[in-house]
Amino acid sequence: MLSLCICGTAITSQYLAEKYKVNTPMLQSFINYCLLFLIYTVMLAFQSGSDNLLYILKKKWWKYILLGLADVEANYLIVRAYQYTTLTSVQLLDCFGIPVLMALSWFILYARYRVIHFIAVAVCLLGVGTMVGADILAGREDNSGSDVLIGDVLVLLGACLYAISNVCEEYIVKKLSRQEFLGMVGLFGTIISGIQLLFMEYKDIASIHWDWKIALLFVAFALCMFCLYSFMPLVIKVTSATSVNLGILTADLYSLFFGLFLFGYKFSGLYILSFTIIMLGFILYCSTPTRTVEPAESSVPPVTTIGIDNLGLKLEENLQETHSAVL
Repeated sequence: MLSLCICGTAITSQYLAEKYKVNTPMLQSFINYCLLFLIYTVMLAFQSGSDNLLYILKKKWWKYILLGLADVEANYLIVRAYQYTTLTSVQLLDCFGIPVLMALSWFILYARYRVIHFIAVAVCLLGVGTMVGADILAGREDNSGSDVLIGDVLVLLGACLYAISNVCEEYIVKKLSRQEFLGMVGLFGTIISGIQLLFMEYKDIASIHWDWKIALLFVAFALCMFCLYSFMPLVIKVTSATSVNLGILTADLYSLFFGLFLFGYKFSGLYILSFTIIMLGFILYCSTPTRTVEPAESSVPPVTTIGIDNLGLKLEENLQETHSAVL
């Protein structure tokens, strides 16, 4: 279902770019962050105690600024990379986020993997390679990009930022709450994307010839992205960020299947094979749960002190026990 949400964002973005010549990724993300703000940030404002918005801002405001920055820029860099490099490069290099995510989970979340998990990841990446091969054979590799090296660097940076965002998301939804994650991402995502929007896309927005079809595509994109952000924490809470990222590798394939009818893509049997391989790897990964170890404690024994009052109480207890024994 999360893959279908991503597929919806890809299709609506492609319609806006190809049919209506609208290329405003930051505006599309801004609308999504505004929805998160209106729903989840407002919910936090009415919470009490440590779940209250003001309390969270007072204690952890700078951490959520960094998280919001990573999330906004990850979305932006991946979309911007398509202007410089090829579809194949984006699909392949975007997978770099999975080993980065596993490494971050190892050191930050103390997740421990078995051999079967590494085999499952390799199988999923093999499925992505099969999908890329199908793209090349089907002739979808027409655009060579204006500067492939810049595009590849943007994809790698975006993949790393996605991994950081996902690890933080897993930590927050498992240790704190889903509402806190979505509320704070909605708050700072709205602010950061709004500022970036004013500086980078105001000319593109001003040139849009608005009609109901373009508005409907923007609404559809925002709803798909909102559902993705709302439901992903639920899945991460019962599984892990790594397994979710393996599962949503199928999003590109869903987009290809819809593209057969909407954009006239050529069909290849390798698409079915790649889908099967990715799902096999995903099921293999989920078949064995990962372990979580507790962080190592200090080997220095804690220093215990007994104050005067506590010493008096200890002596009194000992005297009472002696008296009871005599009786």
